[in-house]
Amino acid sequence: MVQSPTINRVMADERAASFTKRSIKTKAKDAGLRLALSMVDLTTLEGKDSPEKVRSLCAKARRPMPDDERVLGERLPHVAAVCVYPAMVPVAAEALEGSGIHVASVATGFPSGQYPLDVRLRDAERAIADGADEIDMVINRGAFLSGRYDAVGEEIASVADVCAAGGPGGRGVHLKVILETGELETYDNVRRASDIAIEHIRDGDFIKTSTGKVSPAATMGVTLVMLEAIRDAWLGSGKRIGMKPAGGIRTAKQSLHYLAMVKETLGDAWLTPELFRFGASSLVDDLLRQIVKRKTGRYAARYDFGVA
Repeated sequence: MVQSPTINRVMADERAASFTKRSIKTKAKDAGLRLALSMVDLTTLEGKDSPEKVRSLCAKARRPMPDDERVLGERLPHVAAVCVYPAMVPVAAEALEGSGIHVASVATGFPSGQYPLDVRLRDAERAIADGADEIDMVINRGAFLSGRYDAVGEEIASVADVCAAGGPGGRGVHLKVILETGELETYDNVRRASDIAIEHIRDGDFIKTSTGKVSPAATMGVTLVMLEAIRDAWLGSGKRIGMKPAGGIRTAKQSLHYLAMVKETLGDAWLTPELFRFGASSLVDDLLRQIVKRKTGRYAARYDFGVA
């Protein structure tokens, strides 16, 4: 197993905070807002989710601002993925067919990660069979915090094998490993969990901060620690792992801070939905408001955007 470095929390937080002070010029800001929009995983993970709600979410994913061409003179990008519970995967897959938008599904006993492994694996297998392109799994934090690191790694590897087997027709299925950093207590634990996950997943898979069910969720400090783990793996082995901060990112301004951090930590190669995502559905409308404001000089009304 990889030996993880010790993290100086004060220095990591200071470094993360420095990205909020970057001056982003006009053209770069315009490009950054559109890039951030293309990186969002639009998500609904509620007990009251219904096929109608998922179809509405998928319509917004395809066309975040239905009137964009008239108002802006351009077609804005669609989001990267729609993330739903396994039971809603067939609905999302049908609604997004041919769009290029991925269908992601939380699985493996989300959000606790406390189900028996065979149940968790069947959960992932069913989601893939029903049309999921991406599986968001959550690690067993109880096992991790009790020091059973090998068990955590073996569970990740088992889910990664299910994803590697793919779905019907051999289509590729990517894995995102959720660390639930709000429960890991220290940056040292965040780094160790990141290293364990990276060791057991494939090129192009992701590590992810949070389920969105625990506070705190994504923070810039935690995300920086995870980005540095990705950087060290890339420099050491050439493996390219994606990153997904999830929860708590609500404003366009915040998203630009995260993109600055990604650029300066990992470089331009990671400024793509294939290697960086935002798990932040409420972010979409603020990105749209800022894009409209910069183009027209006015803020758009809520009804100007697709309803999800």
